[in-house]
Amino acid sequence: MDTATNAKELKKTKIIYWIFTSLFALMDGLVPLLSAFLAPKVISDSMHHLGFPNYFGMELTIGKVIGGMLLIIPSVPPRLKEWAYVGYGISLISAFIADYSVDGFKEASAVFLGVFILLMSYGYYHKMLRLQGKPVF
Repeated sequence: MDTATNAKELKKTKIIYWIFTSLFALMDGLVPLLSAFLAPKVISDSMHHLGFPNYFGMELTIGKVIGGMLLIIPSVPPRLKEWAYVGYGISLISAFIADYSVDGFKEASAVFLGVFILLMSYGYYHKMLRLQGKPVF
């Protein structure tokens, strides 16, 4: 692949990566944070409905905000980004299991949108690293 083609591919990959990463960080990082401050009763009721203690909602929100920051700050080392992706993956799998156990598949299937966006971000992150010739670790 020549340099011009590689540069075009890298630019396209970066754009797609940032679209999916920003969308995920907003959806799974900023929205829970705003909800925790603007509608704490809703979060508390949701946690109670799923059988979790009230403090778990705030703990989860803090983890999601930290993970979102790790994903969107460009200077964060790849290893930390990998751990943020792992944490989000565990969070989404756990959300699916909790929703499925309490409300059934129809309610739990909404989690698949988050999984799709996260996987797209992750895939394009690795593609971007490969095109830049950078090792993941």
